[in-house]
Amino acid sequence: MLASKSKVTNSWLKSEKKSLFRFLTLYVAMVIFMITLLSLFYYQSQEKLMLSDQRAMLTNYAYIQTKKLKVLHHFFDESIEYPRDSRFKSAIYDMEDVQIFSLLEDENIHFHEEIYISKSYIHLVKTLDEYYLGTKYLIIEVEDSGAWRGIIWKNIIGYGSISFLFFLLFGLYLAKLFLKPMRDSILLLDRFIKDTTHELNTPLSAILANVEMMDTDVMVEKNRTKLKRINIAAKTVSVLYKDLTYLTLEQEKTNDDEVIDIRELIYDRSEYFSILAQSKHLECNLDLEESSITIDRRKFTRVIDNLISNAIKYNKRHGTVGIELKQGKLVISDTGIGMNEDTIPFVFDRYTRFNNAEGGFGVGLSIVKNIVDEYYISIEVESKEGEGTRMVLRW
Repeated sequence: MLASKSKVTNSWLKSEKKSLFRFLTLYVAMVIFMITLLSLFYYQSQEKLMLSDQRAMLTNYAYIQTKKLKVLHHFFDESIEYPRDSRFKSAIYDMEDVQIFSLLEDENIHFHEEIYISKSYIHLVKTLDEYYLGTKYLIIEVEDSGAWRGIIWKNIIGYGSISFLFFLLFGLYLAKLFLKPMRDSILLLDRFIKDTTHELNTPLSAILANVEMMDTDVMVEKNRTKLKRINIAAKTVSVLYKDLTYLTLEQEKTNDDEVIDIRELIYDRSEYFSILAQSKHLECNLDLEESSITIDRRKFTRVIDNLISNAIKYNKRHGTVGIELKQGKLVISDTGIGMNEDTIPFVFDRYTRFNNAEGGFGVGLSIVKNIVDEYYISIEVESKEGEGTRMVLRW
């Protein structure tokens, strides 16, 4: 019992996984967006801080170059050589932004900005009060080493990774917190099923035993019909009871594998469900070849019973149930209500039901999936709404 409870608690339904994936996808996207936005603000603020530090030095260079331009302006007749400095490069432009002279490596000038970075160079645009040599704008250029960028990226990657990991762990905590009510509901339903299963055993066994012992030959037709209805209802409840018993008590038992004649087993289970099929006037088409499999008979019977039961339960009146058996392949089909493509991925989730008109807890196909996965049997669902469903097993 403890092992079964642990298995239910730790396993995730596909619907829960999908909800968790959607939440985490949205949450991670928001976290990445937030970290990216903060990183951008941090980068821009550090760039402005660096330019602020550079402004004082470049302003001093501009002052030196302005003095040299003043000297050249007053002694232009004696010397026409443009003043140069090994610490920086410069250019002069007139009031119409036309170049007078330039030593710049990057001549993409932003006259509306005082200081800026262009390519790998830092430019200072200085507006002169006195137009020496017709100059209105003095451009000072120094090379940007880029060392500050390395420090910024190191901080962004380091602190960003730590922040992302923190928010991811926090997101997982929130996701589990949000899913807790769903998990609690599932555990509550499990406990209810266990309690209900214990109470069903005795009356159900008594009903089936007494139905089998009754002599229908001495009954009037009206009573035969009533007994037939009782038998149908009892067998329907019996299938549900066996599923609940397997789910809560038997799935942890050690397997007793044996070679099973599948054709013989299908004939036996078809006979068992024949009265249910007759109640809906269903035609059963059997195409069975010799085939065998090594598996626990109890578990494989649960697989066959659930697939046949569903083919009957979700079929239309006067419909058809088809069972095709070949070596390594079993197909059970119906001409019933079918399913749309969006619901097919969730048919094996426990407690999932897509038709509230039919009874049950929604555990049958979950049991089937667990058993076939245990024995490495593949199961495919082919269904079209309004046309029917095919369950294809391969091993």
